[in-house]
Amino acid sequence: MRFFLLIILSFIFAQCAVKNSAIAISTADFQPDTLTYFDQSKNRKIPIAIYHPKDKKTARLTPVIFSHGWGENKGSDYFVYSYLTMLLASKGYFVVSIQHELPTDEMLAMDGNFQVTRMPNWKRGADNILFVLNTMKKDFPELNYDLLTVIGHSNGGDMTALFASQHPELIHKVITMDNRRMPLPRTAHPKIYTLRSNDYPADEGVLPTDDEKKKYGITVDFTPVNHGNMDNDASPEEAEYMTRKILDYLKN
Repeated sequence: MRFFLLIILSFIFAQCAVKNSAIAISTADFQPDTLTYFDQSKNRKIPIAIYHPKDKKTARLTPVIFSHGWGENKGSDYFVYSYLTMLLASKGYFVVSIQHELPTDEMLAMDGNFQVTRMPNWKRGADNILFVLNTMKKDFPELNYDLLTVIGHSNGGDMTALFASQHPELIHKVITMDNRRMPLPRTAHPKIYTLRSNDYPADEGVLPTDDEKKKYGITVDFTPVNHGNMDNDASPEEAEYMTRKILDYLKN
């Protein structure tokens, strides 16, 4: 059953790739899978999707941990942002996408000072990232964790920014896709890159000043893509634009 499930998933992914991205994605290069980790200290399930490169001799085996934007606690789609996660996997990255939301979780705060009211949600997300990373090191010790990249969109980008602030020594590169509330770390290590939407500004203090960008080498890249179109709603042109930006940053 597991073999046939993987075949079906690969077929679905191939169809998604044609629809959502103009960049060629070969599903023969990676194997999708799902797991559920369990953090006993938090008594919490952490569902994840994993994209294993099939040829470990030629794959770069650089780990990437991805965190999605808020999905109203539906917690049902393991393979969100597939236009990006699949492409990275097809290029030889070992991608793990965390499903941060469970139906039993409290809803994300929609009022007040978000840097205060949403902090419990971000802390839980940062804890999830750390637990998944530590578990990956046990399950997949062959990965090059010195080159770890963490990526997140929107609320997942805020979690990612918080995680980078808490554990800079664990990360090589940080990519946020229009995080709007949690300030980006002002640091030269890890390297920080942020893609910005064209329709929503970040809260005051989230993005570095021009002087801070120069001092720490932080890249702030304004795009023509709407905030809500950075997930699987991206058009083929938008998906290609964002994936090329991210791939170029990872390669440099």
